[in-house]
Amino acid sequence: MRLSDGTNSVDLRPLRYQFPVVCGNPWDDNWLIIGGSVTTPEGRWSFADPCLLTDEARTVAAWLRGAAAGTVPVTGPDDGSWWPDDLFVEPVLGFGVAARDEEAVVIRVHLSLEAAPPWQRGDAKPGLYQYWVGIRLGTAALLRAAEEWERSLEPFPSRS
Repeated sequence: MRLSDGTNSVDLRPLRYQFPVVCGNPWDDNWLIIGGSVTTPEGRWSFADPCLLTDEARTVAAWLRGAAAGTVPVTGPDDGSWWPDDLFVEPVLGFGVAARDEEAVVIRVHLSLEAAPPWQRGDAKPGLYQYWVGIRLGTAALLRAAEEWERSLEPFPSRS
């Protein structure tokens, strides 16, 4: 799935299950390694991390559709931080709506820990969800991204 407004872009794709062999543990059997490439005026980087369970990954498409429909509310700073609307077990990725007008929605793609920019990893790392990329997208682009994401998840059904 590609989210891009010409200035900022985030590409996300499920790469594989973290553990190729089913062991009967619903957690271990369903971790997906998500690959990402990010481009901002600050720099470019990529990551690959087991950060979404199969069921969590499926909620991303629903969230994108909700953002397009206007049912996901705009959220702002909370105690000086920007928190995503869609939270997952691993706090590596998150999504939020920063603004909305008649023509487009500005979504926030939160990138923490292994998905954070390289210059914010290690000792210089900010708190969870503090780094985010704002991307301005029209309704059609959000719906297209939801469809792309769902297609990319087809090879990865829930395994337990």
